[in-house]
Amino acid sequence: MHRFALSRAGDAAMAIAAHARDPALAFIAGGTDLLGLMKDRAALPERLLDINGLPDMARIEAVPDGGLRIGALARMSDVAADVEVRRRFPVIAEALLFAASGQLRNMASIGGNILQRTRCPYFRDGDDLPCNKRRAGSGCAALRGLNRNHAIFGWSEACVATHASDVAVAFAALDAHVIVRGRSGERSIPFGDFHRLPGDTPQRDTALERGELIVAVEVPAQEAGRASHYLKVRDRQSYEFALVSAAAALATDGRRIRSARLALGGVAHKPWRLTAAETALRGASLDDVEALKSAIATSFADARPLAGNGFKVELARRVSLRALQSAGARA
Repeated sequence: MHRFALSRAGDAAMAIAAHARDPALAFIAGGTDLLGLMKDRAALPERLLDINGLPDMARIEAVPDGGLRIGALARMSDVAADVEVRRRFPVIAEALLFAASGQLRNMASIGGNILQRTRCPYFRDGDDLPCNKRRAGSGCAALRGLNRNHAIFGWSEACVATHASDVAVAFAALDAHVIVRGRSGERSIPFGDFHRLPGDTPQRDTALERGELIVAVEVPAQEAGRASHYLKVRDRQSYEFALVSAAAALATDGRRIRSARLALGGVAHKPWRLTAAETALRGASLDDVEALKSAIATSFADARPLAGNGFKVELARRVSLRALQSAGARA
């Protein structure tokens, strides 16, 4: 195990300043991903700063207008069990319950979950095969190697990895914002802009800068939140990452869709929003399965399956349809 020094932060401003000046320092909360990365030698911080004692960052607040503010240090299990989360946005609670074992959910924080790194074996295993995330400029072994679990959207020659978070897919569908605090104050990052596509710099997963700390995720009030559902398809029913997942949220007039929100997981370097399908679904009847399928298909024109994951295209279409139908049953 990589050796490191551990200290505790009692003040957010001091923690941010320490992170900004020390490139060998990493924040740690639940540690459920970071410690695994250190064991795999994919991350080797020399100093860990425990932020669990920072005040007011574990709160789950039901905003009077119908939205939510979820502190970055809130544990996944607490968010999943929260009455207002389950009532206002069932898709969030479902995504969290599908995300990990009970033990991990009791430890893992919301901020850490959306920051977790890919499960691509070439990145995690450290067997010296090419991986641009691990060693910039070395290449991507998965591009022409084992890529069954990899991206069908948004990948580049530099990286075909997928993002692993389940709840991030729900947040993307709901137009959440990540609230980040830095040395010059707070900024709000739309969830769709928080995670990056790989491009030529796949080692950069998010829009976070050095010296910035996630303090909360804010979910805006919306009618579609109540009629929402998260569906995850994986190789085994127990704890496993998604082959494909979908978060759907609907506002309806009777059985007719007024507006739809759809995002996929397990298909890209970030949660993948099906914006073309959302537009095409407006006015469609939930009882017209062929119309729903046709609308969903509009978002797959840019799909680029790899040699080992062509099945994901059809699977993602079917998962999207089933998630929509399940959300519609709650409308």
